[in-house]
Amino acid sequence: MINAVSRAYLRASSHAVPNGLKPAALTAVQAVQQVRLAHTDLQAPDFSAYRRDSVKDVSRKNTTSEERKAFSYMLVGAGAVGSAYAAKGLVTAFVSSMSASADVLAMAKIEIKLADIPEGKSVTFKWRGKPLFIRHRTASEIATERGVPTSVLRDPQTDDQRVTKPEWLVVIGVCTHLGCVPIANSGDFGGYYCPCHGSHYDASGRIRKGPAPLNLEVPAHVFPDEGTLVVG
Repeated sequence: MINAVSRAYLRASSHAVPNGLKPAALTAVQAVQQVRLAHTDLQAPDFSAYRRDSVKDVSRKNTTSEERKAFSYMLVGAGAVGSAYAAKGLVTAFVSSMSASADVLAMAKIEIKLADIPEGKSVTFKWRGKPLFIRHRTASEIATERGVPTSVLRDPQTDDQRVTKPEWLVVIGVCTHLGCVPIANSGDFGGYYCPCHGSHYDASGRIRKGPAPLNLEVPAHVFPDEGTLVVG
């Protein structure tokens, strides 16, 4: 009786198994059927095209992940540096396009009537957004500044190198330390004094004491006639 039932169950099960596979095990009437299927027709993905040649050789000595990533890091770094330089060039070009052209700057001049400045006085004008000091020096000031040896100067310049006419000193009133505006006719040397950090300049605009590294800047200037000064 059991053999007849088993044979009937086996015939019914053979139609339910895919591809005509036979059950691997069968026990009593209520036995559990076990079928093992091997999916050998599925192909594993091939990523060889994405692998570096350095890691395809199985006989090659193994390298660490940091060494394999070195080229990628270098490529990214080079791209970042190139992008930074490109951005800098773009910003520079944009800012330059908004600034005044060369012909406009060439016309940015100031004309000063020297008769309005008495001897021994220093007058301040505004030129290109900066204070401009015009000093009418006395004979004693001229003699004192011409007698200063360049060996004692931090920024060596003779008085003749800084003036076109001995009696007129033309300098930009911006301290060369941190850009403060010095006070005229002040300081230990009778020229200019910057109270912010204690820089002392003489009557030739040369730094003599304090943290400032350079002399006061002398702008380009000419004297078209005896009573006129043109700066710029």
